[in-house]
Amino acid sequence: MTSKERPTGDATTTEAAPAASPTDASSRTPRRASWWRMLGRDRAAAVGAVILAVVALVALFGRLVIGDRAQRQDLDASLRPPSLSDGVYGLLGTDVLGRSVLARLIDAAATTLSVAVPAVLCSLLVGAALGLWAGYHGGRRESVAMRVADVILSFPSLLIAVVVLYVFSPSALNLVLILAVARIPVYLRTARAEAAELRSRLFVDAARTFGTPSRSIIRQHILPIALPTLLTVATLDFCFVMLTESSLSFLGIGIQPPDVSWGLMVAQGRQYLQTAWWITVLPGLAIVLTTVSATVLAAWARIATDPAQRWRLTLPAKRRGASAAVPPELIP
Repeated sequence: MTSKERPTGDATTTEAAPAASPTDASSRTPRRASWWRMLGRDRAAAVGAVILAVVALVALFGRLVIGDRAQRQDLDASLRPPSLSDGVYGLLGTDVLGRSVLARLIDAAATTLSVAVPAVLCSLLVGAALGLWAGYHGGRRESVAMRVADVILSFPSLLIAVVVLYVFSPSALNLVLILAVARIPVYLRTARAEAAELRSRLFVDAARTFGTPSRSIIRQHILPIALPTLLTVATLDFCFVMLTESSLSFLGIGIQPPDVSWGLMVAQGRQYLQTAWWITVLPGLAIVLTTVSATVLAAWARIATDPAQRWRLTLPAKRRGASAAVPPELIP
C-alpha cells in the first residue's frame, strides 16, 4: 500500500507513506559488490586473482579435457620445440618421450593443488581450533598447546618431510599428512594470539555473564574476528606448502611417476635445459606465477578484511602513497 487512512475527528484523512528511496535500495545491495570494487581498484591483486582462478579451473576440469594426453608417448615427436604445427597440444613443445608439455602442465596442476590445498585446509582447521580453544581458556591448556607448537616448530618443515618420506613410501597422501602436521603450529600460534586478546573484550565478558557456553562464545564471537587473519595466513602458507611439495618432488621423494607435478617436471627436464629449455622453464614459471599471485592476493585480503585499513583500497592508485597514511577525510 502506498497510502494509509488516519482518522482526525469526524473526517478521515489520507497520509501518503514514504516511498522507498534509492539509498534504501542501495543499502540492501550485497556486500559482495564492494569487495569486487575494491579488488578492481588494485590491479595487481585483480591480476593475481584471475591467475589463481585460471589455475583452479585448470586443476578441476583440465583432466576431463585432455584425457590421457599427459601420458601418451610418441618417440618420433621427442623434444619438439613449441609450435602450432602439431596442434594445440604441441603449443608448448614435447618432452624426451614425446609427451605434450601443455597436457602435462594441466595434469600437474591438479596434482600440485591436490597436495597443497588439503594440507593447508587440514592444518588450518586443526591449528585454528586448538589455538582458539587454548587462547580463550588460557592457563595450563594454553601452556601445553604452545609447548607442543614449539616442539614441532623446532624442526624445519622440509627436514621433517625429507626424513619421514625417506622412511615411508613417498605418496601424495603421506605428503599431505606430513605437510599438514608440520604447518599446524603456524595457525595454532596465530589463533591463540587472537583469542587471548579477544577474551578480555567487553562483548565477550557480556556473553560470559549471560551464561553463554565457551564453545558458543568461541564460535560466534571470537572466530568471526580471527577468521580474516587466519585466512590471510592460509593464503601465504599455501605458497610455502606448494614450494615444499615442488622441492620434495624435485629431490625425488615427493610425487612419483606415473603421476606428475610441477616440481617433478622441473626435475625430469633439468638435464635437457640447454637443448629443450621449455621442459623445465614452463613448469617453473607456473610455480612462480601461482605463488606470486597468491602472495599479492594475500596482501590485498589482509587490508580488505581490516576495517581500520580498508579505506586505503577505496583511494585511486596514484593517491596510495604518502597521502594514504591518514584516512581521506583528514587529507586537506
